[in-house]
Amino acid sequence: MSADVETSLRGPKAYELARKAIQAMEAHQVWPTALNFELWVHYVAAKGSALAAEIDTIIESGEPFTDEVGEHLAAQFLPKAKLNGEILEAGQTLSKELDSVSRAIESARETSEAYGQQLASASESLDGDDAAAIKTMVETLTVATRKVREENHALETQLHDTTAELGRLREHLEQVRRDAMTDALSGLANRKAFDEALERASAQAEQAGETVTLAVIDIDHFKSFNDTWGHQTGDQVIRYVASVIGRASGNPRFSARYGGEEFAIIFPGESARSALAVLEAVREEVSSRILKRRSTNEDLGAITISAGIAERKPGEAPASLIERADSALYASKRGGRNRTSCADPIAAAA
Repeated sequence: MSADVETSLRGPKAYELARKAIQAMEAHQVWPTALNFELWVHYVAAKGSALAAEIDTIIESGEPFTDEVGEHLAAQFLPKAKLNGEILEAGQTLSKELDSVSRAIESARETSEAYGQQLASASESLDGDDAAAIKTMVETLTVATRKVREENHALETQLHDTTAELGRLREHLEQVRRDAMTDALSGLANRKAFDEALERASAQAEQAGETVTLAVIDIDHFKSFNDTWGHQTGDQVIRYVASVIGRASGNPRFSARYGGEEFAIIFPGESARSALAVLEAVREEVSSRILKRRSTNEDLGAITISAGIAERKPGEAPASLIERADSALYASKRGGRNRTSCADPIAAAA
């Protein structure tokens, strides 16, 4: 939530805001889920906000406020990215700590077992010795060692169970990581994952003296399409375009939903010319299919995309590469859309 709304919910107006949100949801037949409640608290608390304007548009259009609509609005207007990043980093730190604890326990078990074996061996070597006092001491220590061994066995059992639990926890943390790095609507990587991947690809390219190319893609006239057919159909279009992009960008390429109706593909070790061929194939496949509205089977017509490509220059920062790819995308938009432009036409034609 924004700071103003958060402050209001911790003050004397909190219950009033909550009641207004519930009343508004009931009036518009919106299910009172946690996500919807958060959205509608924003709606009643900040009527001049972009989120409130979007909800007003949905209300005026008569479009039902489904779970998909709520998720779409939340992804666009609720600032969760920072929280997701903090959760992700905490999970990674915890996983490292658990690995360290597991290794320490295992090391302690092995040391204790070796100690017991040495004491038992010392008792056996003194078996025929006349040093009664020493033998008695060693036998006493052997009894103690036997007890330590029993305790070690119990510890080993516990360690086995704990290690299994740590394995399950690490798998869960990895799943959390995947979820935190994946865009729920498109199934592609999200913006945070894209930023990390571009940083990594740029660093590797700089170190190896190789190139990396970035493509940014935008669905043409998407806002008009969304306003005409509604968010659910707009989401259907985003998923369709994402599926085409995903098929064209298998490993080591990296595809992501950059934001809204924008996508990006990273091409490690590939030139602008190579990326251009891929983008043209994607563009042609996207525009070749006549889409139908899933709920009514109405023809939606063909969807087109515009793209911009930039090949990284030696020493260039990721932000600069993104800026040049964006400029190439805008050149495609100005040139009539449904086309791909390169930031450096000479490199693409080489």
